[in-house]
Amino acid sequence: MTEEQKKAVAVFRFGVIADFVNGVHLDYGEGERLLAQKCARKWEIPCSGRTRIGRSTIQRWVTLYQESGGRLESLYPSDRSDAGKGRSLDEETELSLLRVREEMPKATARALVEEMKKRRLVPDLPLSCVYRTLHRHGLMTRDASPLEDRRKFEAEMPNDIWQSDVLHGPTVEVDGRKRKTYLIAFIDDHSRLIPYGAFYLSESIGSFLTALEQAFLTRGLPRKLYVDNGAAFRSKHLEHILASLGIALVHSRPYKPQGRGKIERFFRTVREEVVDRFVGSKLEDLNGVFSYWLNTKYHTRNHGTTGEPPFARFTSNMACMRTAPENLKDHFRKMEKRRIANDRTLTLNGRLYEGPIALIGKRVDVLYHVREPERIEIVFQGMTYGFHQPVNPHVNCRVRRTKNDQAELSPVEQNAVTGIDARYQGGRLFSKEDQS
Repeated sequence: MTEEQKKAVAVFRFGVIADFVNGVHLDYGEGERLLAQKCARKWEIPCSGRTRIGRSTIQRWVTLYQESGGRLESLYPSDRSDAGKGRSLDEETELSLLRVREEMPKATARALVEEMKKRRLVPDLPLSCVYRTLHRHGLMTRDASPLEDRRKFEAEMPNDIWQSDVLHGPTVEVDGRKRKTYLIAFIDDHSRLIPYGAFYLSESIGSFLTALEQAFLTRGLPRKLYVDNGAAFRSKHLEHILASLGIALVHSRPYKPQGRGKIERFFRTVREEVVDRFVGSKLEDLNGVFSYWLNTKYHTRNHGTTGEPPFARFTSNMACMRTAPENLKDHFRKMEKRRIANDRTLTLNGRLYEGPIALIGKRVDVLYHVREPERIEIVFQGMTYGFHQPVNPHVNCRVRRTKNDQAELSPVEQNAVTGIDARYQGGRLFSKEDQS
């Protein structure tokens, strides 16, 4: 099993046990009820054809995680003979099937497959996979969709659950061009406080992770993050970041935005009170207006549902809140596999780095920040080999090797008058004698 597959399995396992290890005390009856629910439901388990998880398996994962001190690596699986088995349908195909089903609620499974082939969404699709997927989502009935039992809910404590989404904002001027903006925001389910929110020029995973890191630094760590099924929220990098911090990532069901009602209601308020009234033209102006409104109006006035100001309700019970760790930035690093070449170099995102001599020919883990590509950490078999900078070819031309293969940097001899490298002879056409 590859490192990426092990990571995906560990993230999945953490999602299963998150309710038992997130610091919230469960009495015996509540814990037993929750355990029975998890054993009874069907799961899509990465790298496995199984759909059920046994009671003892869940308890073993909980024990491994707790005994390791909350390390995600404790949930990594051992290599198995059934490694590499994929799920019945990949995520994109399943979403396409659900979308067609929504448009054709009375169609048979065979008719759905034919429609997907007609639209060139799939070349072919086994009926068994279609039946299984539709049954799992409760969409096999040809009758009109039954009314759902939708009930309001609210997290019991601050930072129990955060919701997040993206609002399309106004256009601003950037380098003489009009650019669209996107508000990335988080809302605390219990208090309705906004841990962090800002307008960006993109709704990509990079912008979302920047906002997420600021939210953690500002208001601590939630126990769950509730998001929709957008591309940024389906990032494997995001899943790993949250799992490494002990945060469960929960996705709402496709085409069911009702579960994200609190963040949607907040966005409606933002549009009415900020976006529709904005008269500036710069991104910094837009964020300045939004920040002022958020801190002086939204956070300090009584919320229509709770009857309390969001900031007051959030800060009234902070005993169980988790602060962001000192090494929070390290949790946001990406990891890539690279092999160190015979000349001690490795390439990452078009940049050339020099690695340790001891790891020549080895396949190593490279940890780096997307926003700081000039500094990487090399790890091999769980041991760090320090931080490394991009290769400087101008410096390398002065590196010489000793008998023990140690690198020495030869000094640059400068002319006392001109300050130029004394060894440099280029551009001299005539000697002083020829010039006289």
